[in-house]
Amino acid sequence: MDIRSFRATLMLAVLLTSITAPTVAGEWSDDTWLENIIGPERLENGDEFGCHGYEGISTTVENWVIDACKDYLMQMTNASRWGIAPISFGIPGQILDNSTADQLASSDFMIVGGKFSQIPSNGLILAPQTTTSMEKGVANTSLIESAEEDTLVSIYWRARIDDLRVREDKDAISWLEGQPYWFTTWGEWNLHRLAGQSTSVVFDGTQITSTSQPTSTWSVPGSTLLQFDAEVSGVFDSFGEQHPMFSSEVRKLEIGWRQVEGGILLTQAPGTTLTIQLESEPDNLHSTPLTTFNNHHHAVTIVGHHTTNLFQWTTDFVNSELVFTWLIERPAGIEKSLFLPALALVILIATPMTIRYLIRKDVESQ
Repeated sequence: MDIRSFRATLMLAVLLTSITAPTVAGEWSDDTWLENIIGPERLENGDEFGCHGYEGISTTVENWVIDACKDYLMQMTNASRWGIAPISFGIPGQILDNSTADQLASSDFMIVGGKFSQIPSNGLILAPQTTTSMEKGVANTSLIESAEEDTLVSIYWRARIDDLRVREDKDAISWLEGQPYWFTTWGEWNLHRLAGQSTSVVFDGTQITSTSQPTSTWSVPGSTLLQFDAEVSGVFDSFGEQHPMFSSEVRKLEIGWRQVEGGILLTQAPGTTLTIQLESEPDNLHSTPLTTFNNHHHAVTIVGHHTTNLFQWTTDFVNSELVFTWLIERPAGIEKSLFLPALALVILIATPMTIRYLIRKDVESQ
């Protein structure tokens, strides 16, 4: 075989390898933005990270992705500034079957969101369906504005569908950022309501004692409206320190209190006791747990669906005051081909053969 014949044979082998090499799916990828830069920034903003499963896999068919998605998310980030483990799960489709609901509950998820109108009665809380979207040409601000009092409005957002980039509605975003709504998340909204309901209030002369029960999940504060006809001299924690005050402009959940007509709004962390000291003994004392923080009419969250890349999903909302419930979906790995490994093997075998052939031909010519 001369050198030209050998080269032709080698090229033919490489060509056949490239044609016949099968393509196999790579391993699952990690979205490192969850733990680097963007994830911590979103937690500080008040966002929540929930689960949406694994990309390309039906959660209701493959229930194993429920625990797998939870483990993946917990390896990357905390779920909220209030807690570590995720409690919200988004299920695509219109039916939540019993086995999937049972798996969600056993995996310690509390809140489930989807297009279904009802869910099995196993302790799960149904998140509100999305009423509109932040997508350009779809956003409907009138639906957000006309929401009922003490409700949570879920707004849909998805930055990419396959390779198609979804354009955001800048006007709708700007409008929403200026509205006097409570900016919250699925988990925060529900646990705030439950914390308020578990708060007990005792009136004793010129002193009111408010006790919030400890919680086994996130440490989300709850709010209470205390109504009385007396002046407040101070609100103190169990160490005698002043409980902070907040203004009526605050749109993100925090502990504190402020005066309102006929009483005060009080927001406190679970497992704490506060003392409200009055200047005189009041009449007509009454306490009411609150669903919505800081006396806002209703609450709003933007729900990031199928969030496989936090950088892409958040690019349009840098420095925005809006709060998101991110439904994290573990991205599928980039498909890998056997062509390059096979080519490397062919070259590895062919190289010494070529060297020996050329040396032999050189010796013969001499």
